[in-house]
Amino acid sequence: MTGYGVGSHENAKVKYTVEIKSLNSKFLELGIRLPKAVSDKELTLRGECSKLIERGKVNVLISSEYADQTAKASSINRELLKKYYNQLKDIAAQLGEDQTGLFNLALSMPEVIANNEDEVDEEEGKVLLNAFYQAVESFTGFRMDEGKVLKNDLEKRVALILDYLGQVEAVEGDRIPLIRERLSQYMDEAVGKENIDKNRFEQEIIFYIDKLDITEEKVRLRSHCNYFLEALNAADSNGKKLGFISQEMGREINTLGSKANNANIQQIVVRMKEELEKIKEQLLNVL
Repeated sequence: MTGYGVGSHENAKVKYTVEIKSLNSKFLELGIRLPKAVSDKELTLRGECSKLIERGKVNVLISSEYADQTAKASSINRELLKKYYNQLKDIAAQLGEDQTGLFNLALSMPEVIANNEDEVDEEEGKVLLNAFYQAVESFTGFRMDEGKVLKNDLEKRVALILDYLGQVEAVEGDRIPLIRERLSQYMDEAVGKENIDKNRFEQEIIFYIDKLDITEEKVRLRSHCNYFLEALNAADSNGKKLGFISQEMGREINTLGSKANNANIQQIVVRMKEELEKIKEQLLNVL
């Protein structure tokens, strides 16, 4: 969800530049800084950001540049200034107070100085919105380019997990016979071969080996990986969905490792976990 975009638009009077930056966030956290002259456009811009940008910690910075710098200069209400000043002089004279600084005080009274930036015509508002839409287009393009790189990386890591799963299947063939042999040897040494109830021993072996069977975990893990790739290639945004699938993948990998009872398989599982952690980190960037 990181992204950057800039857009600008101008007419004969003013040029607006809009810069959009975003970082990772589970929700849309929006901050907008814009000139006072167009503060009435903030709600409109927030609504457009909600529709066009979706998730992310987004900062929108808007600046203006006027062709005629005097167009936005402040103006002084002369009549109001005189009125304030004369009233202050009269009050000071009546009270016998020093009249020094009364002019500055009158100048700071309400509505004496009017900022022309407060008056923006409809045409200038259109210039701002055009600059904003250009910035959003640039921002979206940045995200899409980053998304393609991210998609390739995620596909590569899921393929590695599937490859590791194939390695598990390659080395697990001898796992059950070795477990059976190890348990049989242990029983021979513990109670003696002649004292073992063969039927009971076989029942216990079957029950124990059933607990160690990882067939279901392998099937579910492969299914989750394929579903992850399917969701990754979908047209709509699936960041949260991919996060849920990765959690299920992790659950199967953990169970596979705990039931493996085999050093080689557990080493492969560790490598699976490494790839899955990298996937989870990358998913923070997916919408």
